[in-house]
Amino acid sequence: MNGSKKLAFGAVVLALTVGAGLAVSSASAEPREAARAAVTTSAWAKVNANGQVLGSSGVSAVRKFGIGRYNIDTYADLSNCALLGTINTNDVNDPGPGSSSILVGKVGAHTLYIRTATPSAGGTAAVDSDRPFSVTIICGA
Repeated sequence: MNGSKKLAFGAVVLALTVGAGLAVSSASAEPREAARAAVTTSAWAKVNANGQVLGSSGVSAVRKFGIGRYNIDTYADLSNCALLGTINTNDVNDPGPGSSSILVGKVGAHTLYIRTATPSAGGTAAVDSDRPFSVTIICGA
């Protein structure tokens, strides 16, 4: 191969290598970007043990209807949503002894059911107990 053909061949190989590298890099980034765009936090709430809303977005109402039982109405359609909940503290104090738990479930298209409990507590409210909590609703497209 003469010098000019070697140079041309080398340029083609370099172009193909760089082009393929860019194509692979670009293609692998697209699914990640699409996934980020398709998932959004549709609603969240931070709720006191008595059912008082301390902060929220996308929530139209919180109703406490029993010991450790709450319904939360949202503006979001909950069909394709992940429901996440956590027990909070009362300011800086842990609100009860032992472990605590939260159950988050869908009641209707726009309503969540929350149940808070202290399984290791003593007394009449050994399981169900009023606990402060936060809930986040993450929906897909």
